Amino acid sequence: MPSSTTQFLKPDWPAPARVAALVTTRLGGVSAEPFDSFNLGDHVGDDVAAVALNRRQLVADCAGLSAVSWLNQVHGTAVVDADAAQLQTADGQFTRQSGLGCAVMTADCLPVLFCAADGSQVAAAHAGWRGLCAGVLEQTVATFGDASHVLAWLGPAIGPVNFEVGAEVREQFIDAAQAQQRDRTDASFAPSARANHFLANIYALATLRLQAVGVTAIFGGGLCTVADPIRFYSFRRDGITGRMASLIYIIGDDDGA
Repeated sequence: MPSSTTQFLKPDWPAPARVAALVTTRLGGVSAEPFDSFNLGDHVGDDVAAVALNRRQLVADCAGLSAVSWLNQVHGTAVVDADAAQLQTADGQFTRQSGLGCAVMTADCLPVLFCAADGSQVAAAHAGWRGLCAGVLEQTVATFGDASHVLAWLGPAIGPVNFEVGAEVREQFIDAAQAQQRDRTDASFAPSARANHFLANIYALATLRLQAVGVTAIFGGGLCTVADPIRFYSFRRDGITGRMASLIYIIGDDDGA
């Protein structure tokens, strides 16, 4: 459970009891400004000792969590078997091992957490617009086999009021969409005040992509990182900033099993 200072968000979804999931906030850690205070990203210029302490605190605060698998995220579509002993380059990971956390770090990009309905597997994906458009969610779902038994939860990300993109981004999503979803994909972009720019709804776009591969149990969405500076880091809002972690794991024994 969270400590008295660390503050986590828990997904509101019908995951099985053996699955634990959370999103960290920026509250409760030891990092100094502008990374204050529970920054978990070791690649953003923060003091490495502070990040290490925050990461240790994360494990200590989560019952049944033994270790966390961190990724070197590159806005791609690679999905790997989680491994806490090495830093793998990927934007999604999965595990069937209890006590091992699958984590993705974000500060505006969309984190998506997954679990099998029977709790036998969990996964996490980092879906910035490039990875989302290229298929990182589909690649993550594919690791489960039967998509109809997968639950997905959409975590905090840049909301549609703040996510302005160029016309080329909209075109890429429409081109990548299945024929029957192109109208709904187009509707996920609202004209912006700037010419040839649009406000993108990343939650709607992710939902469409998940539905296209058979995932129907989709939850979450709607928490905007840009609009909530107290709880969330936002790269678009602040530039130099920390990273939250979206974490999911199969609960192990408290002794680390």
